[in-house]
Amino acid sequence: MRVFRGRGATIEADRATSARLLDVAAGGERAVRVWAPHRQVAFGRRDARREGYDRAREAAAERGFTPVERDVGGRAVAYDGETTLAFARAEPVADFRRGTDERYERLSADVEAALRALGVAPERGEPDDSFCPGAHSLSAGGAAGGKVVGIAQRVRSDAAVASGVLLVDAREELAAVLDTVYAALDVPFDPDTVGSVAAAGGPADPARVREAVEAALVGDREAVVERVGTFAGERGE
Repeated sequence: MRVFRGRGATIEADRATSARLLDVAAGGERAVRVWAPHRQVAFGRRDARREGYDRAREAAAERGFTPVERDVGGRAVAYDGETTLAFARAEPVADFRRGTDERYERLSADVEAALRALGVAPERGEPDDSFCPGAHSLSAGGAAGGKVVGIAQRVRSDAAVASGVLLVDAREELAAVLDTVYAALDVPFDPDTVGSVAAAGGPADPARVREAVEAALVGDREAVVERVGTFAGERGE
């Protein structure tokens, strides 16, 4: 299994690295990546069709989050550049009409296992009016409830990538920027639904969380590591 580690020098370079996962999978090899994207608000295609899209982009930029548009997923997601992780696992497909639910299930189960190993008790589902609402989400259980993980999927004729976002810390800052963005889009959003690993009793160290999630996504396969840039939260850097 090919494992990409690091972050590209720019948002564009970083996105190009993520695109390589599908190309690797199309060649018959699985690929995994877990990293902290640059500080940004990534809008979904549905957001771009909203009347308030331009205002939402301005609201993100005013708070220091570069607005970008992504191919995978539903509505806006914010990354603080340090403690918000993205993860992805790509694999070849023989029939793009099959396997979607199974890929969602495997990825959800692996991320759940990583969170439990970090001391967090994840629950399937999400509170009402969460960011980027979707059927494949994980929330923190108990009094520290809130959405911690969102998962999406992109399928081509030759490969598929199941990917997601994981909030390690900085829930207040992320909730604040998403509140202004969703208000501009006129989409329901409750800032109190934003959770984090740290708020749920897990570690606030993104490097520790990244390592746990990567290990879970790789599983018992042999990892062939490819460095693609730097990652400020990675141990030893």
